Amino acid sequence: MAIDRYAPAALLNMCMVRNGTRVLVLDKVGSKWDGLTFPGGHAEPGESLVGSAIREVREETGLTVGKLKLCGIVHWFNREDGSHWLVFLYEAGEFSGELRYSREGKVFWMEMEDFLRSELAPGMRDYLKIFLGEQIEAYGEYDSSSTGVFRFY
Repeated sequence: MAIDRYAPAALLNMCMVRNGTRVLVLDKVGSKWDGLTFPGGHAEPGESLVGSAIREVREETGLTVGKLKLCGIVHWFNREDGSHWLVFLYEAGEFSGELRYSREGKVFWMEMEDFLRSELAPGMRDYLKIFLGEQIEAYGEYDSSSTGVFRFY
């Protein structure tokens, strides 16, 4: 199969919300990304990247976040169809509101140390290298027979 060099790209986001030494955690259920992760999702047509991250956090947690800082990017490339997923990783510098249950799973605050020792969603340990400032970009290729391996930059 020939790869279309103009294949579509999906724009996604994930946001780490901190409250002192705690982080806001989503225990995601019902997808191939099940497990402990941070809130996030897709950018809608006509929506900015930061705006999409703010909306996704609000939809999944009930909190309104602000002062977002870009931590880095995860770039997934599909070897079969040439499509790309670009995941923009943010840290929120402020938040307001009250937590509520999400259709995606339970949301709660967790000590970062405990989070790092927990069973995390697939790929989350690699994403944490970017959230925690160890790397700025991760690049992974995948197809229907593999889950992909990251190279970091």
